[in-house]
Amino acid sequence: MSRRPLIAANWKMHKTVREAVDYAGELVPRVRDVTDVDIVLAPPFPALPALVDALADLAAAGRIAVASQNVHAEPHGAFTGEVSPPILQASGVTLAIIGHSERRRLFGETDSGVNAKTRAAAAAGLTPIVCVGETLEEREADRTFDVLDRQIAQGLAGLPPARAGGAVVAYEPVWAIGTGRVASPDQANAAHRRIRGRLATLFGDAAGGACRIIYGGSVKPGNAAALMAQPHVDGALVGGASLDPVAFAEIVAASRPRAQPS
Repeated sequence: MSRRPLIAANWKMHKTVREAVDYAGELVPRVRDVTDVDIVLAPPFPALPALVDALADLAAAGRIAVASQNVHAEPHGAFTGEVSPPILQASGVTLAIIGHSERRRLFGETDSGVNAKTRAAAAAGLTPIVCVGETLEEREADRTFDVLDRQIAQGLAGLPPARAGGAVVAYEPVWAIGTGRVASPDQANAAHRRIRGRLATLFGDAAGGACRIIYGGSVKPGNAAALMAQPHVDGALVGGASLDPVAFAEIVAASRPRAQPS
């Protein structure tokens, strides 16, 4: 089964509204002719509407999309500081990053909370980008697959197979995020293969084959091509390197489609 590559920029807590719009102006000429990769930008909440407007032409052509970095599980209510799936969807956002390791580590997010957000986002028409990954201690204890199995089973529980297949899973080994360390291509592919097998077991072979599994963890122009060449790596969730539109465009260019297993 052929899966269209997806490259997402997670800006985290960087860039004002003006800086986000300026970034779009620098990025668009560099990726305007890219028609075979899904490009996603995830700015801080205040910049979402302005970035949606700045990218409207390419978004209408299905070439680039805007994602939120987080989402609340409830559609409305007394949740000060939170943003719901319907509010995001109405603003033009089409994807939502859920369960990033920084959210889990710094803000106490759990697998059950990730699941609630994932189901709510999918029900509102947003594509969830569900983040999973092990800590260094878990990897050294040979528990990587156990952690991934649990996070997939609990984080995506209750999704219909079609929605599970339409979701995106981001494998981001915690020990490689913002550290300069990166999983080797073989390590990344092995983890992605495990995730795909787990998805197939839980949701069926069609969903397991359709779900895009992307890698996150110190992705840069220099290592992107080797990672993207792996058969089960369907793209990247890029952190620090995505803050530079030139570097991000180079990562996009390194993700050209290639033959993939079914």
